[in-house]
Amino acid sequence: MIRFFPVFAVILSASCNQNDRSINAGEALAKKYCQSCHAFPDPSLLDVKSWETGVLPNMGPRLGIFAFKGKRYPSLRYDRYVPRSYYPSQPLLQPDQWQDILNYYQGEAPDSLPPQKRLIPIKNDLKLFTASAPPVQHPNPTTCFIHIDTGTYPHTLLQSDIFTENVTRFDRHLNRIDSIHSGGPVLDIDFSNHQMILCNVGILNPTNGKFGQLERVVEANSSKMQLDSSFLIDTLQRPVQVMAADLNMDGKTDYLVCEFGYLTGSLSWYENMGNNKYSRRVLREVPGAIKAYLTDYNHDGLPDLVVLFAQGEEGIFLFKNRGNGEFDNMEILRFPPSYGSSYFEMDDFNHDGFPDILYTCGDNADFSTVLKPYHGLYIYLNDGNWHFTQRYFFPINGCYKAIARDFDNDGDLDIAAISFFADYARQPEEGFVYLENTGQFNYTPHSMSETQKGRWLTMDAGDLDGDGKPDIVLGNFSVAPGFIKSAVNWKQGPPFLFLKNTGK
Repeated sequence: MIRFFPVFAVILSASCNQNDRSINAGEALAKKYCQSCHAFPDPSLLDVKSWETGVLPNMGPRLGIFAFKGKRYPSLRYDRYVPRSYYPSQPLLQPDQWQDILNYYQGEAPDSLPPQKRLIPIKNDLKLFTASAPPVQHPNPTTCFIHIDTGTYPHTLLQSDIFTENVTRFDRHLNRIDSIHSGGPVLDIDFSNHQMILCNVGILNPTNGKFGQLERVVEANSSKMQLDSSFLIDTLQRPVQVMAADLNMDGKTDYLVCEFGYLTGSLSWYENMGNNKYSRRVLREVPGAIKAYLTDYNHDGLPDLVVLFAQGEEGIFLFKNRGNGEFDNMEILRFPPSYGSSYFEMDDFNHDGFPDILYTCGDNADFSTVLKPYHGLYIYLNDGNWHFTQRYFFPINGCYKAIARDFDNDGDLDIAAISFFADYARQPEEGFVYLENTGQFNYTPHSMSETQKGRWLTMDAGDLDGDGKPDIVLGNFSVAPGFIKSAVNWKQGPPFLFLKNTGK
């Protein structure tokens, strides 16, 4: 009898060895090429399908590979707004090298990601707030900005809507005061210097065009808002934040702009040249700048910047002011691109006098729309030398923003958080979560059933009703992509929801 088993064993062993060599080579290549642009994306961060059908086909063109084995990869190399130098003119890798990278991620990635694990479940038992909505409803609400303005008295609330491109002002009873039509959807407003600077994104959906603007609002004699036609900074790449500051210390107000962009973007500041003329200064020419804070980290009297980038090269960076508007940047925290960084704040959680970081990740409008166990909110503590260490993590699918305040007036910081990509089908309560601080970085999660009426894109906290307690307002962006499943029709929900603080 002829025995074939040894032959098959030899063939199988050779095949396995070859595959192992390919995977090892793919890992080395991924660390060389992928890590050159952003934090190294470990295969375990995503399921194998997300790698195969989403991430890798979209990464290939970034390496000059526009087609592989008869399959065309998606790219925007013919987009007139994308610089011709964005994509390599020649492949950076040989076909067998790219195959090694594919084998590495497809061979090492799990079939599915594990579910999130919470030690304490979120319960709909929040009694600290009462919920109310404005009397006038809006069909298909698409609120993209919400803010409690405590700089006026009585305090007011401002809301921006994508479809109407209006900024509407409400009083503390949620009645409409007035409205103004902007040049596009407003995602941020700067209230410095007794004026309002609107940050108009231009086009919300991903684009490489420069359609964004900064507009100034003044009040007429009737106290109604109107645009100041003498002020306009335009041709911005999807700007998402504006901040007034004298960055070069010349006594004039400049403007820092987070130009989120898409494939291209930047962190820029616009130097005030006088007579409503501004000159652009680029601090970092990469997309994804989403949130910035002013600080003086080294106490030299010069305004420094702490900025979150959330598009590919995700992380928090410190921009140190050298004087005359010149800055050096230093990495503070780095995150893999699958995290979907969404927001951060600087707060002193341990009362040591140093600013700590409250960070959220959960943007799932990317090439991997699966629920991710590492989405949620994080607290990083500052050692006093601007080195940060993770101290706390609370998992929330699709977490989009978190705000730290002493909501219950007991002397410590509680946290309010929203999710824009929650597990609405199985855990709708994580759309809004209130984390009650019980001491020693222990938090008890609460929610309330009323907050399930909307899909919350934006949130703000402040004392709207003037009773001395911080309230919360949630903005409903009711349009959802097809992969979002929910039993609730958010289009029938309110444009925003006001959570009145009823505590002591």
